[in-house]
Amino acid sequence: MNFIKKWINTDAGKIPVVNTSLDWTDNFGTIKARLTFGRMNYKVEPGIYAVGNPNSDSFVFVSANYKMSFDVLRSNLSGIDAWILVLDTDGINVWCAAGKGTFGTKEIVNRIKITGLEKIVNNRRLIVPQLGAPGVSFYDVKKFSSFSVTYGPVRASDIPEFIKSGMKATEDMRKVRFTLYDRVVLIPAEIVLGKTYLIYAAFVMFVLSGLNKNGYSVSLIFDKGVLSILNVLIAFFAGAAISPLLLPWLPGRSFSLKGFFTGIIGFIISYYCGLTGNNALKIFAWFLLFSSAVSFLTMNFTGASTYTSLSGVKKEMKYAVPMQIAGAISGLLIWAIK
Repeated sequence: MNFIKKWINTDAGKIPVVNTSLDWTDNFGTIKARLTFGRMNYKVEPGIYAVGNPNSDSFVFVSANYKMSFDVLRSNLSGIDAWILVLDTDGINVWCAAGKGTFGTKEIVNRIKITGLEKIVNNRRLIVPQLGAPGVSFYDVKKFSSFSVTYGPVRASDIPEFIKSGMKATEDMRKVRFTLYDRVVLIPAEIVLGKTYLIYAAFVMFVLSGLNKNGYSVSLIFDKGVLSILNVLIAFFAGAAISPLLLPWLPGRSFSLKGFFTGIIGFIISYYCGLTGNNALKIFAWFLLFSSAVSFLTMNFTGASTYTSLSGVKKEMKYAVPMQIAGAISGLLIWAIK
């Protein structure tokens, strides 16, 4: 592991001391993970790590074993002497792991025992990232171990100021954001993960383009089919890229509704590029296909956004998905026969 620079001896055994500066291999690993290459295996070994020159009174920060989460934490602990307790979250980030239960009370208590943390520190306080709070009960951690839990700031970059203020988080530190940067970095993964479905959809639309009210015409494929593929591409990138970029400014609260309006944007682009044809029914068919498909694609971001809750997502899907299916089928039937 390139991020380990030395080892120190403790009463619980040898502990690796890690760098707080990220090198090119760390950054390259992040890029690959953003593009979903080896993402599910991008993790570090659970256990105890050190930064700086910690002692028995140093702070203990808790992290997931998803390497990107670990890297963000250690890179923001420069100049701080601390311990890092890395939980086994199956290589999943803090927020998602908290929702799944792998970043939780049971794993914290278990990891304290496995690592012998009580032999290393006298300071019985764990600093848990705020986004991990849904999975952690400070009462039960205290009950089943000798450690108490303090919830740190949302962003690791606020940790130095958080420590200076005596472990008190300001309102700004507690505020969860979904900034333009947060949304932009999701786009590459969305495109890579969706490319297979994109190819299938383009192929299906190309083949179906030969359908008409008189039966099937191969000649139509090379006319109608190419335009169909271009429309599929526009719809895909509207859902995967335009929606997250414009998310705060799109009307409505639900992602399906926001995606509906992004679908209209995609449809307008297609219309003015002359890809929807000049038949009124065919144009309406593409409107239905764009709005339904892009609305569905945009809902993918509910799992990456802090705007929504699990119950809210389920409620939205209950009403949105049937409407999206109905719109897509209606649009496909109208498009196929005209």
